[in-house]
Amino acid sequence: MNQPSAAQATSAIQDAADRLSAAEQTRKPCAPVRDLIGADGARAYEVQRRNVERRKQRGARVVGAKIGLTSPAVQRQLGVDQPDFGILFDDMEVSGAATIDSTRLLQPRIEAEVAFILKSDLDGPNLDAGSARAAVDYAVPALEIVDSRVESWDITFVDTVADNASSCMYVLGAQRRSLDSFEPREVTMEMTVDGAMASSGSGIDCLGDPLEALAWLARTMRDLGTPLRKDQVVLSGALGPMVTVHPGMTAVANINGLGTVSASFGIGEKP
Repeated sequence: MNQPSAAQATSAIQDAADRLSAAEQTRKPCAPVRDLIGADGARAYEVQRRNVERRKQRGARVVGAKIGLTSPAVQRQLGVDQPDFGILFDDMEVSGAATIDSTRLLQPRIEAEVAFILKSDLDGPNLDAGSARAAVDYAVPALEIVDSRVESWDITFVDTVADNASSCMYVLGAQRRSLDSFEPREVTMEMTVDGAMASSGSGIDCLGDPLEALAWLARTMRDLGTPLRKDQVVLSGALGPMVTVHPGMTAVANINGLGTVSASFGIGEKP
């Protein structure tokens, strides 16, 4: 099979970016983009970068990043075998909202995570779990609402990477804990939906340790020329399986050793 020319590859990347952007703007899921960019991870991240720049041009401000596909349970749910990352914008945070606006959602799911807030840049040459730990100001419990722009979550690794790692919204809990007071890899998580158990997991389900996930992200973003910076938020990855969101539901996650975080969704609007 003939390889596409550089011009063809560039055109395909732009077509993929336009497809995903249109799905986000119209609130209508689109076909997967793997038919355009193949299985090339570098092209997928270039699609993501183009739409990140597009959002910035519309006034959105980058506030951090999220790590996706860290949990074996989530990898099995989506049929992938490696982590990815996406960019967080200021308008994605819905902490403290009485209810979350379902009109912004297409086909959402929710997962519980440890979130880190950084007190220093992570751009050095030797980025491991130790340097990641040293860069963390504090941690909070978090819920991430992920939402694929690809119809029916029909995604491969490149589809979700191109789609900003299926990012949508996030909720940060009120409790702040320093890493001197708890160990991220030792936390356990239970999430209920309307009082019924819906998901569970632990810190070791996040790449073995949420700090290892943070170190992976730091190395990856440094190598791409967009290192993590002081004051940014990092969602370190799911601690257990994702749960489908439906209107009117309330999800509550208790992360033992860290705290509790919840999110409620509006009634009468179909996500």
